[in-house]
Amino acid sequence: MKPISLAIIEDLKKVASELADMLESAGFSCAQLYTNAEDAMLFLPRNPVDIVIVDIGLPHKSGIEAISFIKTQCPQTQFCMFTVFEDDDKIFRSLEAGAKGYILKGTSPQKIVESIRELNDGGSPMSPTIARRILEVFKPPVLEKATDGISVLSARENELLNLLAKGLYYKEIAEKLGITTGTVKQHIHRIYDKLHVQNKTEAINKLRGE
Repeated sequence: MKPISLAIIEDLKKVASELADMLESAGFSCAQLYTNAEDAMLFLPRNPVDIVIVDIGLPHKSGIEAISFIKTQCPQTQFCMFTVFEDDDKIFRSLEAGAKGYILKGTSPQKIVESIRELNDGGSPMSPTIARRILEVFKPPVLEKATDGISVLSARENELLNLLAKGLYYKEIAEKLGITTGTVKQHIHRIYDKLHVQNKTEAINKLRGE
């Protein structure tokens, strides 16, 4: 059986080399190593592989940008993030770009191998903390009407909308809630969708019953 072919996009040469050696020893074919997104975007479309393992923090263009481009050129190729980043913004931007897996650096070699096989078999491997973050974002909304809230919104969405109504900026809300500005924006967009409004003013008016 032909081995699963891999490529690695990782700017730290030692990390890339050790990862490649480990995967080769597990039976994968890993002949393509790239230290920046630009080279990967140039050469991978000419030499497509089954799976690309991608770091987010690359020197110029990010790993997310690399996925967005390569995905259009190699629609059969699958992508797995391999990164230190755990914030919601990067997680969801990676998934939106086309990543099907999200593994944190520091994951055991055995788990990395299992994750690559799972991805190749049609799964979506995630480090446990990443999976938990995703579940938190998509947890069912609180249907009972809370004080000063709107029933179709979750408790977190009502909390965020109330802060918005008090005049706080996105950055201030992010700091108060312990989340990123990107996550605040994601929540705001979901609030607009649920309330069928187009902007902040309309959302706040609904909160106030106007």
